[in-house]
Amino acid sequence: MKILYGVQGTGNGHLTRARAMARALACYPQVRIDWLFSGRAREDFFDMECFGAWQWRRGLSFSTRAGRVLPLATLRQLAPRELLRDVRALDLDGYDRVISDFEPVTAWAARTQRRDCIGLGHQYALQPGVPRSRRNVVGSLVLRACAPVGTRLGLHWHHFGLPLLPPIVDADARPTGLPAAPREALVYLPFEDPERVIALLRAIPGWRFAMFGPGLDPAQRGNVATHPVGRAAFVAALDRASHIVCNCGFELISEALCHGKRILAKPLAGQMEQLSNALALEALGFARIARRLDTHVIGDFLALDATAPRRQWPDVAAAIAAWLVESEEPLPALSARLWRECGIPGPPCAPADAAAGREALRAPA
Repeated sequence: MKILYGVQGTGNGHLTRARAMARALACYPQVRIDWLFSGRAREDFFDMECFGAWQWRRGLSFSTRAGRVLPLATLRQLAPRELLRDVRALDLDGYDRVISDFEPVTAWAARTQRRDCIGLGHQYALQPGVPRSRRNVVGSLVLRACAPVGTRLGLHWHHFGLPLLPPIVDADARPTGLPAAPREALVYLPFEDPERVIALLRAIPGWRFAMFGPGLDPAQRGNVATHPVGRAAFVAALDRASHIVCNCGFELISEALCHGKRILAKPLAGQMEQLSNALALEALGFARIARRLDTHVIGDFLALDATAPRRQWPDVAAAIAAWLVESEEPLPALSARLWRECGIPGPPCAPADAAAGREALRAPA
């Protein structure tokens, strides 16, 4: 079996999920995967060894400043002619499956060549019935048009009565069982002004902060240790911290819930997915949401008891890999089985309703 697997590189969560899927699919020697990444400059990708000779395209991304999406700057940096040329040049002949984790080149190539594309990722869970921000019309259009797919494998923190799947949490981010360090917090706010965040954290006495972000140099600035983004150091800090301060990205919050960490999440203003995640976290009671960050908001959050329920996410990557390679289990049945492993009753979609369940996972025409 030969698979083309496209990954959106704008957020590190997509890369984390892809690494978990690469390890899960490596258990099947009959599978060959060609990986294609887009959404950031090629030199800005890191820890890519598990993907072999991966391909790069420019793809699509968005521009931000100080915690907010900049629509005009985003439009100015788009390169539609290059995207169209890349879509037309990508030949899908010889591939048995095409998978897109919200990656536009592979998704649109499959659409133009009339091939089914499997959408695997969190964005494909943001459908009617799931908490979703409806104030951002442009964001909703981007969500539908950026990487259109046929079959959807949507991941979320709850099924909301739909045949969704639980989050993918890689083995390296599972709890080690060691106790959390008292009064130590992990901070990951890549879309905020880092100097402003550091100033806020330094004004909070009695706490140590491990702050990660693109472009940060290793340094100790008062009670704030800054780090560039790197997977091994990041998951070690996640395991050690008692509290997490982050944006509303899906993957880190999924890992933090697996650890039973307290979470303060600030959605990226103007970004429909993160605004929707904030609504879901509030509805589920999984995190405290901050519309702005200041010392009072962060300090009140840090005063919360460190103990929070752990979410027992199963090995979703292994289950998806098995489904892709060798299983004929209907997706609704796979969904119900994985939610039962979480200790959560599955969505009301019986395995006997396989045809209806598959249709429910199809994107609208």
